Amino acid sequence: MSAEFVISKEGLKLQDIKNILFNKLDITLSDQVVKKVENNRKYLDDKLENNNQAFYGINTGFGSLCNEQVSSKELKKLQINLVKSHACGVGKEIDLPIVKLMLLLKVNALSLGYSGVKLKTIEQLIFFFNNDILPVIYESGSLGASGDLAPLAHLSLALIGEGMVNYKNTKLKTKDLLKDLSRSVIELESKEGLALLNGTQFMSAHATYAYLKLESLFQWSFKISAISLDAFNCRLSPFDPKPHKVRIHPGQLESANTITELLKDSELNNVKNKSVQDPYSFRCIPQVHGASLDVFKDFTNKLTIEINSVTDNPIVFDQEDEIISAGNFHGQPIALAMDFMAIAAAELGSISERRIYKLISGTRGLPPFLTHNPGLNSGFMIAQYSAASLVSKNKILCHPASVDSIESSNGQEDHVSMGSISGVKLVEVVKGVESILSIELLTSSQAMEFRRPRKSSTTIEKLLKNFRKEIPYIKEDTILHDLIKKSEAFITTEI
Repeated sequence: MSAEFVISKEGLKLQDIKNILFNKLDITLSDQVVKKVENNRKYLDDKLENNNQAFYGINTGFGSLCNEQVSSKELKKLQINLVKSHACGVGKEIDLPIVKLMLLLKVNALSLGYSGVKLKTIEQLIFFFNNDILPVIYESGSLGASGDLAPLAHLSLALIGEGMVNYKNTKLKTKDLLKDLSRSVIELESKEGLALLNGTQFMSAHATYAYLKLESLFQWSFKISAISLDAFNCRLSPFDPKPHKVRIHPGQLESANTITELLKDSELNNVKNKSVQDPYSFRCIPQVHGASLDVFKDFTNKLTIEINSVTDNPIVFDQEDEIISAGNFHGQPIALAMDFMAIAAAELGSISERRIYKLISGTRGLPPFLTHNPGLNSGFMIAQYSAASLVSKNKILCHPASVDSIESSNGQEDHVSMGSISGVKLVEVVKGVESILSIELLTSSQAMEFRRPRKSSTTIEKLLKNFRKEIPYIKEDTILHDLIKKSEAFITTEI
């Protein structure tokens, strides 16, 4: 029997999600959550049975068809039609870890007990999550308002036996797989299709995927830049805490302290005749990395709020005897956070590329392009091109999607967040930064060999020793693509 994580009324912390994914935990619901969900659904059933009032999306049409009331005999058909008609995703299929995150976040949101869904519906989502049955979901189609309608429709198709799923490295028709697993499809009741399609789980899953990557990448950015500092024979005086204590930004001080700790016993600290000042890409690591770190912490707070929020519509308040149609599905809060996070992440790559450029520039006692025989060998010349290409691409991707809005649904949805695009861009930026840092690691480790026999700190030398087990010191030109991929694998957090 697999280890389990119990989803409770406290919701999910980002570290809980990390624990669930990395340790491959199954999920289940606490008794308190089960009771809350069942009570909420019972209230909705009773309300509809004894009331002819129109409730948006429950017994009416959707979007600009909100004033078209639907008879009680057709409420199930209404929800099925909603799921099918909204499954309009286009473009490439999203990464399977992001699909799995969507399932987890949708379970958590519905488990808050304000969405009016049946317990069986949540249990079907849990079954898919626990058994790695991952619906085919496409990258484009959501405007980030009214929830992530198209991608969540593709996720929901699987619950009713429609669409395609990925299972054990094979793409299958959902109905065929469920039949093989002796698992019944669910019948959607009133409100359930809307509860599944409304919500920000596509956006939030991309944001969570980026968070899990960035949590590790920030630490790598400090370690790799520390190698570069020693390899370029830099002063450590810019990392003295005193200048940072009179500017007060917490990320700046934390970054300076981290570098100081990483290099505290480096022999290269004691080299004489260092330059009076170092280039900004080295000297201003605390200011640049620190600013991005502060953005990351704010992003983490906003993401934690978002994944533990009710973001579908209408919201069923059984205790207050109210069903309120509002706009919690609008993705603006998380869209802005993701756009800003993309900018902050891209800066880690931008400053990293500048350090790569300096390391191969043939200054400070390092040979041009870090090769023993420049001319015959090109060394790391074109590795810097690759990093520069990624930096430029990230600059384009950092244009904020959240400043755009295109009217939809006959003007009913006249301002949208485009947060889905913010999420897709953020993930691509983060992957770009991962590649740039891997090139800096490859470059700085090569440069360190020209400082021998002097050693860096105990921490850095241990890192370099482990790195050299995977990637050798390069004496003659070789296919750098292969080494860059190995370097990427060395620092990549697989999700």
